[in-house]
Amino acid sequence: MWNGASHANSVAPRRRRIGPARLRGLAAGLWVGFVAVLACGAEGAGSDTATPRATETAAPVVSGAVAAIPMVAADGEVPSLAPLLDGVRPGVVNISVRGVAAQQMPPPLNDPRFRRFFDVPEPSERQFRSAGSGVIVDAERGLILTNHHVIDRADEITVTLMSGEQRKAEVVGSDREADVAVIRIEADDLVAVPAGDSDVLRVGDFVLAIGNPFGLGQTVTSGIVSALGRSGLQLEAYEDFIQTDASINPGNSGGALINLRGQLIGINTAIFSGGGAGNIGIGFAIPINMARSLMNQILEFGEVRRGQLGVLIQDLTPELAKAFGLTATEGALVSQVVEGSAAARAGIKQGDVVIAMNGDPVRSSAELRNRVGLEPIGTEVKLDILRDGKKRTVSAELGAREQTAQAGGDDDEPPSPSRKAVHPKLQGVTLQEGGADSPGVLVVEVDPSSNTPLRPGDIIREVNRQPVSNLSTLRKAAGKDGPLLLLVEREGRTFFVYLE
Repeated sequence: MWNGASHANSVAPRRRRIGPARLRGLAAGLWVGFVAVLACGAEGAGSDTATPRATETAAPVVSGAVAAIPMVAADGEVPSLAPLLDGVRPGVVNISVRGVAAQQMPPPLNDPRFRRFFDVPEPSERQFRSAGSGVIVDAERGLILTNHHVIDRADEITVTLMSGEQRKAEVVGSDREADVAVIRIEADDLVAVPAGDSDVLRVGDFVLAIGNPFGLGQTVTSGIVSALGRSGLQLEAYEDFIQTDASINPGNSGGALINLRGQLIGINTAIFSGGGAGNIGIGFAIPINMARSLMNQILEFGEVRRGQLGVLIQDLTPELAKAFGLTATEGALVSQVVEGSAAARAGIKQGDVVIAMNGDPVRSSAELRNRVGLEPIGTEVKLDILRDGKKRTVSAELGAREQTAQAGGDDDEPPSPSRKAVHPKLQGVTLQEGGADSPGVLVVEVDPSSNTPLRPGDIIREVNRQPVSNLSTLRKAAGKDGPLLLLVEREGRTFFVYLE
C-alpha cells in the first residue's frame, strides 16, 4: 500500500519531495512559532511575574517564549489551549435565578399618579427565571463574583458547577452602580480562577470568554482586547469597560474573561447588539481590578461605601481648553464644587482641571469619577490640577456622598423675557433674569433652528469667567462679539459651554 514514507524514500536525492508526515510536522512547527510571537505580544510587560494557575496540568508544554501556554493534541502536532482551560473552566459556574417582579406596563401607566387618576389597577406580579454566569474567586470561602443584574430581585439562586453538581447560593452583597455582586455557596473541592492584573492589559491582547450563553451550558470563545477604558455607554453609573470581540451573548453575564495565562482579567457584563439579540463582536467586561476592589468593600461592609470628592466635572474638550488658555486637552474640568465637601476643604475651585490622581494621569471626567468611586470614605488622595495654566498639587480626604443643591425658586413676578439677542452667539435664545433669589440669567426659549447646546430651563451663571446676575451684567461680560465661555446650571448641575 502506498504511504507517504515509502513514496519519499523512492524519489531520487536531487528531486527529494516532502512527504505528508514531514509536511504536517513543518506546519505544526510554523504554527507554534506563530503562536509564540503572538504570546510574546499578548503578555506584555511584567509577564515574568505572572501568578501560577490554581490547578496544574500534567500535559506537556511548549518551552521558550510560549512556556506559559500549554499546547498539546492527541497526535502531538497541533497546538491547543485545552490544557490551559482545564485549570480554569471548573472555576466558572452557571447561575439560574427565580424571583418575582412587577409586570411591565406602557410608560404612562408606570406613573402611579396617572394610574390613580384614571383608576388603572396596579401592575400584577409575575414569576421570572433567568440564567447567567459567575466566577469562583475564593475556593475556601465559596465566594463567587458575578453581575448585580444577574441576581437582582432573586428569591432563589442555584449555582451549577462544571461537574453538574448544584448548590443553593446566598447573596453576600451587590453594587447596582457598577453591576457587581458577590454570592456564596457551600461545596467541597472548589477551584478558584486566579486573578490577573487588568491594569497591564493592552489593545490586541488575546483573551478567552467563558460563560453560559443562552443557557446552553459552559461555552468558551476567543478574541482580543478591542479597546480599554470604555465609558459613556450609560450602561452603569461607573463604567471603565474592557471591550472585546470574543463572543459574549445573553447568559454570559457574570462569566470570566481570561488572558492566555489562565488569569481572570474581567467579568463579562454587556454586549452591543445593534438592535438584535446576539453578539456582533462588541462585548464589554468589568476590569478585575475594579471588581475586586468593590468586592473587598462588600465583604467588609456588606455594601460599597464610595468616597466622594464633592465636585461636578466634565471632559476638557479642545474647545474648552482653548477657552481656558490651556495646551492640555486631557483631564477633568471642575464645573462645580459642593460647599463643605472634600474638594472645597482642599481648595479646589470651579474652573480647575484635574490632570492626575495619586501620580497617575487623569484623561477624562469618567476616569476621575471611576477612580474616586473605587476609594472608600476617609481615603486621602493627591490631585494634580491646572489653575490659570499653572500646575499645583492638593490633598483631599474623601467624604461621604453629598447631595447637590438644586436651583433657587422663581420670583412671584419674574421679569419679562428678552427675545432680542444680546450677543451674536446667543441668536435664537430667549433669556430672562433669574431674580434676587436665583441670580443669573434664565434660558426661557430656544429656537429649534438655532445651533446651540442651551436648553430651556438652563441658568447662565458666568460669562467669560465673570459672574452674571442679570441681563445687564451678561451683556457687559459678553461684549459685542467673539466667543463665549458660559457656566450653565441645568437641573442642579453646572457645566461649561464654549460658543465659538
